[in-house]
Amino acid sequence: MNETDALAAFASISSATRLRILKLLVEAGTNGLSAGEIAAAVGATPSRTSFHLSNMSEAGLVTSSRMARQITYRLDFAVVGALMRYILEDCCKNNPTVRACCVTDGGC
Repeated sequence: MNETDALAAFASISSATRLRILKLLVEAGTNGLSAGEIAAAVGATPSRTSFHLSNMSEAGLVTSSRMARQITYRLDFAVVGALMRYILEDCCKNNPTVRACCVTDGGC
């Protein structure tokens, strides 16, 4: 990931609704969710949810697939992982204190 891609991804999740969508799609895993399911879960109108999903898709965080009339949205876990790696390795230069915070048993 480069700086431009990282900035686009961070800008995309700088909204409370989009951050909630990201968290929801993490929980949904590879099955993903429809726009209607996402809208209901985050308390947004379907049109507003589509706007947010489009923004996240442009940033590369979300993919979609259509089956008949239903569109399923999924988080691109590889892109999210690349963003985390970018923060750890590029921005934080693998600082041991920062890396320790990423360990599940604490460290910070």
